[in-house]
Formats: sequence, structure tokens, C-alpha cells
Amino acid sequence: MAKVHISLRVKDIDASVKFYSAFLGCAPHKVRPGYANFDLVEPPLKLALNESPCDGTGSLDHLGFVVESREAVQSARERMVAAGLTTFSEEEVTCCYATQDKVWVTDPDGHSWEVYVLLDDAPEALFEGRKMTMLPGFRTADSKCCKEC
Repeated sequence: MAKVHISLRVKDIDASVKFYSAFLGCAPHKVRPGYANFDLVEPPLKLALNESPCDGTGSLDHLGFVVESREAVQSARERMVAAGLTTFSEEEVTCCYATQDKVWVTDPDGHSWEVYVLLDDAPEALFEGRKMTMLPGFRTADSKCCKEC
């Protein structure tokens, strides 16, 4: 089953985790420096929080769907390409503290959407003493979804 994915930029990760834990009625699935996510079964939602300074671009970073397999990502890519949409694919990329395969597309208003599968959780030791921050905007071959800071 696919889940809706929403990624928000937040000013204070601790305050946001506290708020969303109360709002959603559950603890986060994953918490890392500058990052947290909630993985709800009902409603099927993957909510990611990325600590980022307020830069005037708003709090929405990107939207997407979490799917269950690499084949589902490939099928989504093929469907979008057949429809004439411009896509960008990433395979075995480490982003948001996890290894993923994904395909990106942008809507006419500039909202980035991804369809992705989680392949593995990135080892916490890989990021010890560092944190990742989401980069705004549509992903291309020359950009990444996250940067180390």
C-alpha cells in the first residue's frame, strides 16, 4: 500500500516533534539531528520534519508517495514519462537518513513530488555529530535532496 508523504521545513525540530506527537497521537518513527519522521498506518501518511532556517520560501518542502517496492517506483516513472512529464530518478541515494530509490517530478506551480521506496535505514554512526538539511526546489541530476550542515 502506498502512503502519502509530506516533508515540512520547521524552525525548531524539538518543538515540532512535541507538537506533532501530540497532534498525531504517536511518537516519531525516527529522530535524528535536525530531522524526524512519523510513519502512520491510519491514515497512511509519512510526515517528515526537516529543521531549516526560515528563508521566506514557506514550510512546505515537497510531497510524495512511499511505495513498497523498486518496481512500484519504476512503474510510476514509466507512467509519468509516458504522459510527457519531466522526471529525475535517483537509485540507492542516502537522503533523510535512509537509503532510497526514487523518482521526482514537479507540478506546474513548482511543487516537487517524489515516489520512493525505503531500502534501508542509514546507520546513525554515518551522521554522528552532523545533521542533514533538505534543499529546496525540484531535484535534478545536478542537485541532491539533502545537504550536510
